[in-house]
Amino acid sequence: MTTSTVTAQAPGKASGRAAGPGPARLRRRRTLAQWGFVAPAVVFMALFFGYPLVRNVVMSFQRYTPRTFFTGEAPFNGVDNWSAVFQDALFGKALWHTLVFTAGSLLGQFCLGLALAVFFSRRFPLNGILRSLILLPWLVPMVVSGIVWRRILDQDTGVLNAFLDTLGLGGHTPWLTSPGMALLSVILVNIWIGVPFNMVILYGGLQEIPRELYEAAALDGASAWRTFRSLTLPMLKPVITVVLVLGFMSTVKILDLILALTDGGPADATQTLGTLTYQNSFVRLDFGAGAVVGNVLILVSAVFAVLYLRANRTEGK
Repeated sequence: MTTSTVTAQAPGKASGRAAGPGPARLRRRRTLAQWGFVAPAVVFMALFFGYPLVRNVVMSFQRYTPRTFFTGEAPFNGVDNWSAVFQDALFGKALWHTLVFTAGSLLGQFCLGLALAVFFSRRFPLNGILRSLILLPWLVPMVVSGIVWRRILDQDTGVLNAFLDTLGLGGHTPWLTSPGMALLSVILVNIWIGVPFNMVILYGGLQEIPRELYEAAALDGASAWRTFRSLTLPMLKPVITVVLVLGFMSTVKILDLILALTDGGPADATQTLGTLTYQNSFVRLDFGAGAVVGNVLILVSAVFAVLYLRANRTEGK
């Protein structure tokens, strides 16, 4: 007589192998892995951007002097720093100069950069070499560019005035020493520096536009201006947004170029929020007032970025 024994399998096991982790555990592992990749960037942003920003805001409400570095005492003084800065006539002038400098620089850099990008999008001999040479102003450190241009624009010994004198156009223009000319001169130098960046980004955007669209526009009899206005500019809108936002962020806070050219003069004619922050903090050693101007500069940049990106997103919808 044969006896057969049947062994019941334990729950959760199949073919002698343990069941894998459940869906909930897999989701937790995936979430932890995602945070593991993001965590270094979050820590970096918090340490090198978040903490300095918060510290700068706190400092703007403190009486922070050189003595604070030795004693560690920085008593809160409410809104005294803000009130003193806003009542200073120089702050209003610096804010206006910042707006004029930023608007003039962005307009000149974008228009010239777009014109050069369109020009170099056509094939002709030495195209690559000329594009490489145009990049040189962007590659040179800004302080070096400022020192070189200060020598070029010098009223008595500058190359530019000597050249104009040779042409009989007058060679005694006070480019950097006249309150009426200094800001314009600084804007022109900054345009010279920023054109290559605009050209490179816009040139890359032009290369992404399908050639078939231009061929179709030509078959429809569209003129060059109509093609540029109705085809090229709309297709370049995302790239233009990037160029203008990055250009604004880099231009509104420029310090080294102005210090190298005019040091904020003459008669505060080229004083901007960036130079005023520097002078309050490191010349007058009023770190609280410097923090106030720095916060205003950050606020202006943030408002511009948010408004411009929101407007561009609304138009895209």
